[in-house]
Amino acid sequence: MQKKSTAKRATFSSFQESTKEDWGLIMSQRGSLTASLPGRVIQQLEYLRDDYGGFPVDRLEHSLQTATRAEKDGRDDEYIMCALIHDIGDILTPHNHPDLAAAILKPFVSDANHWMVQHHGIFQGYFFWHHLGGDRNARDEFAGNEFYDHCEEFCALYDAPAFDVSYTSNPLEYYVPLIHDFFGRNP
Repeated sequence: MQKKSTAKRATFSSFQESTKEDWGLIMSQRGSLTASLPGRVIQQLEYLRDDYGGFPVDRLEHSLQTATRAEKDGRDDEYIMCALIHDIGDILTPHNHPDLAAAILKPFVSDANHWMVQHHGIFQGYFFWHHLGGDRNARDEFAGNEFYDHCEEFCALYDAPAFDVSYTSNPLEYYVPLIHDFFGRNP
């Protein structure tokens, strides 16, 4: 049985009926929602554990390898965070998982890193879509975009090679403080 919240709530049935007082109450409780964001990100990453989908490593290990490779290469915390959660939506939205990760990151990252995460799926396709009868050069639709090279490099250096069963990644626990710092700040 789920415990019912005792926190005070607004009483309107539609936004048209809401009042300034209602919105003051709602906004006064928003802090706990924001404060719990790092924990929800960690929870979503945990859902990737033991989900292989036929890949050599599970989806969490792939994410950890991507982040570890970026970190070992001297990338900054923002880039490492993008590498860590770039596939966070893979099991929830397999057809458009980059959009989910990009939406989570958008308030916290640069335009370049947001674009990189949002488009990594089509850029990653360069390495395998031809095996599935697809167009490996579909990414060329974005040729000329100021962030094209940034995304291409992410996929080539960090995302594509991050399926190595013999690679030693940092564990998720290693990234927990970074997740809390990153998503615990005001965007």
